Amino acid sequence: MNLTGRALHYVFKIPNRKESMRFYRDILGMKLLRHEEFAEGCEATCNGPYDGRWSKTMVGYGPEDNHFVIELTYNYGITSYEKGNDFEKITIKSKEALERAKQHNWPVSFDNILVAPGGYKFQIINESQPNDTDPLQSVTLNSSNLKNSIDYWNGILGLKIFQQSDKTVLLGFKENEAKLELVDIGKPLDRGQAYGRIAFSIPFAEQDPLAKLIEEKNAKILTPLTVLPTPGKADVCVIILADPDSHEICFVNDEGYRELSQPDYASEKVLEIQMKKDNYDTSS
Repeated sequence: MNLTGRALHYVFKIPNRKESMRFYRDILGMKLLRHEEFAEGCEATCNGPYDGRWSKTMVGYGPEDNHFVIELTYNYGITSYEKGNDFEKITIKSKEALERAKQHNWPVSFDNILVAPGGYKFQIINESQPNDTDPLQSVTLNSSNLKNSIDYWNGILGLKIFQQSDKTVLLGFKENEAKLELVDIGKPLDRGQAYGRIAFSIPFAEQDPLAKLIEEKNAKILTPLTVLPTPGKADVCVIILADPDSHEICFVNDEGYRELSQPDYASEKVLEIQMKKDNYDTSS
């Protein structure tokens, strides 16, 4: 199927908002693009299998219309998530991030990896951060069987193969946007509790044909095509899929998402107010 896709973001569950925001803003140098608070769990489990109050914070190097960004979901009252081996790293071109890490005494490994709160790894390419393109280069996820993964991502979803070796493949919809890299680790994946989700947009007209194709291929649909409301903002239609390793994939309608995802820089004040109330003291 030839989807008119666009790479949007990757979702992390964060255990500590204060330290997470310090990392993404002060170390990586990302901007807060928008922040939203929710009274109850997401119908499409955007925040994981949790029914309580949660928040969503979008951070990145520029507007979501033309940058791949990070979605940070925070579930109130949950201060840790068991990590699995499904997520490997996100790669960013930014020697400036390495310089900031050293200035702020944030640990930098010998191969220029920074580890975010929650244990998520960021591979930093030691080159000047580009101004005309997105510094965020790729998301790397692990695969238990690369052939099965390629059959799904390329054969069914139609992502193009940009590079391939015996153990890795680099896929995407467009040349000039962040790519998905899959690495064969030769063993089953354990998604733990910290598992994330990668999101793409496609036109609304392509969502139902995609759903029918997935059904025809006997592949997994986690959330059938549904409308997700965001109070005060545009509704969007989403369908949530899972690949052969159960990596979660969100396809949202591009028309609604472009309206929903416009920057709301003033919402940073809401996050600051809420973070002052956060209590991470679990000793008792």
